[in-house]
Amino acid sequence: MSATSTLLAGKVALVTGATRGLGKAMALALSEAGATVIVSSRKADQCEAVAAEISAATGNAAHPLALHVGDWDAIEPAVDQIVRDHGSIDVVVNNAGITRDKMLFNMEDDDFDAVIRVHLRGHFLLTRNAAAHWRGESKKSDSPVYGRLINTSSEAGLFGPPGQANYGAAKAAITALTLSASRVLSRIGCTANAIAPRGRTGMTEGVFEDWDESKGPDPLSPDRVADLVSYLASPAAAGVSGQLFVVYGGMVALVDAPVVEKRFDAEGGVWDRREFADAVSGHWSGRPEGKSFSASEIMTL
Repeated sequence: MSATSTLLAGKVALVTGATRGLGKAMALALSEAGATVIVSSRKADQCEAVAAEISAATGNAAHPLALHVGDWDAIEPAVDQIVRDHGSIDVVVNNAGITRDKMLFNMEDDDFDAVIRVHLRGHFLLTRNAAAHWRGESKKSDSPVYGRLINTSSEAGLFGPPGQANYGAAKAAITALTLSASRVLSRIGCTANAIAPRGRTGMTEGVFEDWDESKGPDPLSPDRVADLVSYLASPAAAGVSGQLFVVYGGMVALVDAPVVEKRFDAEGGVWDRREFADAVSGHWSGRPEGKSFSASEIMTL
């Protein structure tokens, strides 16, 4: 297969949270590209129904896998089963997620823990086990292997929404996890990237206004996000790793790393506390109100 090909014939792709919304669109797009797709979510009946639907639509094999991504004991057997049944696992799309939105001062421990378990822990477990599998295969062959990791972050992890401290924290951590994975996986020829999608799904009900189809294609259709995922999973994206993309409609934005706004250096090498306070406070004089580490301007995309 050409290194510039966007086809996935012969590849095996696992998509979590794949029975609706973004995950279902991603699974369908990967199947359309030729991959054997493992459709995963917590509910077995939904997995079976969507796998059958995708298989009928594309003519390519799709298989159900009921799985709780935050269950430590379930992940390793699941990865082993995929490899045993299908010969490999070449693409992992971590997409499963939940929300438990509350203002910080009203958030219960369980609200925080549930979101961290599904998003961050779920991403970590499959990221780790897929990476371990690819490393093992690379050691066996003493050569690079094909591996594509695509993690679902969010703009919430860049600007810190007041009603989603749990979700924002998990998504920021997922971006950092992906960067770490990309450094490790690059040694064996694999890639790891994160996406921050905007899409009209069950999780975003009440966030976006309904779309008038007479205006043309819905810019928040999950299909547009799936197009990017299919690309990142393909041979054509072999040189793309350690990146974060915001995607919706016909727009894909590559997000740059944070920049240093100001450096404060002590003349003698060590700050006097009073001098430090004066230097830092002086910088805030005339600085735009509300400016912070938050990448709030990204919402203008």
